[in-house]
Amino acid sequence: MLLRTSDLAPYSRRDRNAFTRRTYLAEMAVVEAHGLVRTFGEGRAARRVLDGTDLTVPAGEVVAVLGRSGSGKSTLLHVLGGLDRPEAGVVDVAGERVTGASERRLSAIRRRHIGFVFQFFHLLPELTGEGNVLLAGRVRGAAPEAAARGRALIGRLGLEDVAGSLPHQLSGGEQQRFAIARALVNDPSLLLADEPTGNLDEASGATVLRLLRSLADEGRAIVLVTHEPAAAGIADRVLRLDAGRLVPA
Repeated sequence: MLLRTSDLAPYSRRDRNAFTRRTYLAEMAVVEAHGLVRTFGEGRAARRVLDGTDLTVPAGEVVAVLGRSGSGKSTLLHVLGGLDRPEAGVVDVAGERVTGASERRLSAIRRRHIGFVFQFFHLLPELTGEGNVLLAGRVRGAAPEAAARGRALIGRLGLEDVAGSLPHQLSGGEQQRFAIARALVNDPSLLLADEPTGNLDEASGATVLRLLRSLADEGRAIVLVTHEPAAAGIADRVLRLDAGRLVPA
């Protein structure tokens, strides 16, 4: 059904903008990467871990990327998220060009559109779980509603009872859920997850995987690097990074 501007008139401007953004992203690829090349080392020791890599992920899809250790899976996520620069190729996220952007521009793109979840939780040890989540909403340029969203995420993820605890007082599953809440504070359209269950027990890992699946069902694109069959089981597509190219697993 074609929506007209008048159909959204009863809603606030902020709600209309959010709805328009989600509708737009649902009709396009959230992340598009073409011809990515990334090499480590020089001369005879040079190793090309990305060799013309292509990937397109629309809103609502989970793509799992498998591959042996050292195959370049984490490098792929870093390039998609603007944390590393390829030697060739292009990356677009939510319609914005990542490759070639200045550091200032990259920071703005990551802040608006990209959330990162890592195997090692990277919570600041001197801040509580809640403090780690809310810190992401206090950076310059963060959405004004980020703090309220962060508190709502803490409640949604069942973390209210431990929100005032320091990271060393939390279980691995609790730390990873706080890390996911932190990644979602600015409502990104793309979530990049690098072995998100790698340091968790089976029950905690299953909780995190269900959460990631639900986040995709809400309209986010998720690229998930993993070695674990259970993690790949939530994916809509499973790919393998082999000799620098993504192929069906």
